[in-house]
Amino acid sequence: MTIYIDVILFENICMNYIILFATGLINKVNIKQIRIITASFIGSVYAVLSFMSILEVYSSFILKIILSVVMIYIALKPKNLKILLKQLLIFYLVSFAFGGCAFALLYFIRPQDILMKNGLLTGTYPIKIALLGGIVGFVIVNIAFKIVKTRISKKDMFCEITIIIDDKKACIKALIDSGNLLKDPISAMPVIVVEASSLKEVIPQEIINNLSKIVGGENYEMIQNMSQKYISKFRVIPFSSLGKQNGLLLGFKADKIIVSSQENEKELQDIIVGIYDKNLTKNGLYTGLIGLEILERCEDNEYFASIKK
Repeated sequence: MTIYIDVILFENICMNYIILFATGLINKVNIKQIRIITASFIGSVYAVLSFMSILEVYSSFILKIILSVVMIYIALKPKNLKILLKQLLIFYLVSFAFGGCAFALLYFIRPQDILMKNGLLTGTYPIKIALLGGIVGFVIVNIAFKIVKTRISKKDMFCEITIIIDDKKACIKALIDSGNLLKDPISAMPVIVVEASSLKEVIPQEIINNLSKIVGGENYEMIQNMSQKYISKFRVIPFSSLGKQNGLLLGFKADKIIVSSQENEKELQDIIVGIYDKNLTKNGLYTGLIGLEILERCEDNEYFASIKK
């Protein structure tokens, strides 16, 4: 059977691309096509050299690990060692899932003109099997990770939020609340609820001390004396909660908000900060509420843009 080097190269570029793309998608990485294609090509060159048995060193286990790290770094550009190790682990899990699906399909199809050399399969069917196995494997792995992700640990229930207004910053710890679906009724901007005491660094004390009067229009003279830049940022947010069905919350449009997790930071714009004049919790474990819907949109890059460092 005649084996063509360009076929091996192309097949492995496709397979490497699928695996790296799936790894980036599962890790919620901002995928750059040129980086993934470059990493896929490097992995494919290794596969060709390994198939041709040019040097025995190419079958070294350590070299394979190094190659995997290089491919991950080029394709996904992890920010630190911890993220790199996590992406490397998922890379291997995805590879094993794809490989298992491909071998299972080969078992059922049983093609005659197929050759394995140095761990590489070549013949009539491999590219078709690789693509089909990649699709099936990706679906399986993606579903598995979604199931695991739903079991949120306690530390994953919180995130750090930096609120920025007029170059002033306030840092708070927020609870990820799936029940927080508040939106500005006019602009439809999502609302993050924050205790008033946590906003003293970014909002004048006079406003914090007169929240109910401002919402009710009782202190009209004070509102008139405010700077126009503050008045233009005001929003009134209707809400319902246990014990209060038709409440009104004074909202303030932030210039931007930065949501920080263990792995990354996301910059958020067009978000309203709802000022709550009581305590959200008795023990002070958190002072803000951010909707799960906002974080999901963050991952989909609808409201957010990754911060470039």
